[in-house]
Amino acid sequence: MHYQFNNFYELIEHQGKKRKNKVALLIDDTKITYGEILENTDKLAKYLSDKGVKEGDKVALFLRNSPEFIYSIFAVAKLGAVLVPVNTFLKEEELNYILENSESTFLIASMIHKKVVDASFASTLCKHIIWEGEVERGIKETQQTKFNEVMQVTGTIDVVEKALDDIAVLIYTSGTTGKPKGAVLTYKNILSNADSGRRTINVKPRDRAIVFLPMFHSFTFSIGVMLPLYAGGSIVIIKSIQPFSNIFKQTLTKRVTLFFGIPDVYNALAKAKLPWYFMWFNSVRAFISGAAALQPKTLDAMAKKFKRATLLEGYGLSEASPAVCMNTFKKQKAGSVGTALYGYEMKIVDEDMNELPRGGVGDIIVKGDNVMQGYLNLPEATAKTIVNDWLLTGDVGYMDDEGFLFIVDRKKDLIISKGINIYPREIEEVVDVFEGVCVSAVIGIVDEKSGEIPIVYIELEEDVTTLDEVALKKYMKEHLANYKIPKQIHIIGELPKNATGKILKRVLKDTLQNTSHA
Repeated sequence: MHYQFNNFYELIEHQGKKRKNKVALLIDDTKITYGEILENTDKLAKYLSDKGVKEGDKVALFLRNSPEFIYSIFAVAKLGAVLVPVNTFLKEEELNYILENSESTFLIASMIHKKVVDASFASTLCKHIIWEGEVERGIKETQQTKFNEVMQVTGTIDVVEKALDDIAVLIYTSGTTGKPKGAVLTYKNILSNADSGRRTINVKPRDRAIVFLPMFHSFTFSIGVMLPLYAGGSIVIIKSIQPFSNIFKQTLTKRVTLFFGIPDVYNALAKAKLPWYFMWFNSVRAFISGAAALQPKTLDAMAKKFKRATLLEGYGLSEASPAVCMNTFKKQKAGSVGTALYGYEMKIVDEDMNELPRGGVGDIIVKGDNVMQGYLNLPEATAKTIVNDWLLTGDVGYMDDEGFLFIVDRKKDLIISKGINIYPREIEEVVDVFEGVCVSAVIGIVDEKSGEIPIVYIELEEDVTTLDEVALKKYMKEHLANYKIPKQIHIIGELPKNATGKILKRVLKDTLQNTSHA
């Protein structure tokens, strides 16, 4: 692949000069041009440099969605330092782990997260903390500064020239299988995702993308933020997903054309009673879905509701920067996450890495400029995950004759009962369609006779209080082989999920294990 820019700072410097007066960011009633992004980036870079940030240093972000998050991306790149976006849903112990593991020495955080930061070891681990947002009281600590004070800095600094293969970002995995691991991503990794995404979604400078999903997440970072800026478009920034009605209001009033969401959002959108003027006057041409699989009922409902927009479901993982494949405007297939993005390769292989024929179910592996360098300080885990330049995704699926990928399940979620493979997702797709079910999660538990048996946890629709379990069992018998039918049904108030709506099956297993030992 050919790249126009070698690093993030080159990108914003180019756009800042070429599109100096074009509005790049819209947040509430404020408009910020590309020229202003560049100007504020340079001020922040100068301030960080004055405080001792140098090439190779790690700068952690514990920020809500904000223009300051975007200035930080480019300022850190200008210094040749490495960005570490941190999940703002984490508690102090988890924040401590990432700051220590990444060896971050500087922190930029939002005031709304001050309680967690103050309870953590951040002030000890980091040489300096910069605060974004309204400061209720003056900050007494000498090693802490308000962002608006940073913007008063004068003078300039030289750019530290960085190459495509240099480390740009450490993205920590969601930790669904234990401690989060730092995926080491280069400028090439992220820029390849931005470029491939631009080609597939056909992003133009006139496009406006709405960003309400957390910017720290790899999907939002690469596709929601970097992609529109790479293409010279605009971003409508939403600080918080609550109230949800504000997202619709901003989508309408700011003339959003690209809507980036996750299944939870589209599930809500498919059911929401939207006013006629929203349906009539909205400018959305594409709904992009990532992070987890969409339910067939959601796909159908969205297609019926939004006739002028296309819902494009894709697939990716943090280790792939993160986008791997996506459906296109020319062709979408229900149940599929699409074909490989430009410049990337996908294969389905067996346990010995032999490619399977089309239709064969096996491990999904990926190759291309999006594949991470490896996991930070974890050579053994890296060696197991990247084999001969192929990224082993840990997901199981198959490809049809046209190269469309269908995800079957996570490999680690596979249930083996009496030597037969059971894929939880297949059961979940049946259960999710049953009346009153919002979403389900199937896990395997140890059984003396069978080795493992499937059980199901169900979260009910908002206004539903009970479920006819007899009718559900009858329904499952009509659609599933007997050995696949869950042996237990648990109704749960809300399934545990991470920041992007991915169900945390590990939490369900841990809870079940703790209950059985109690």
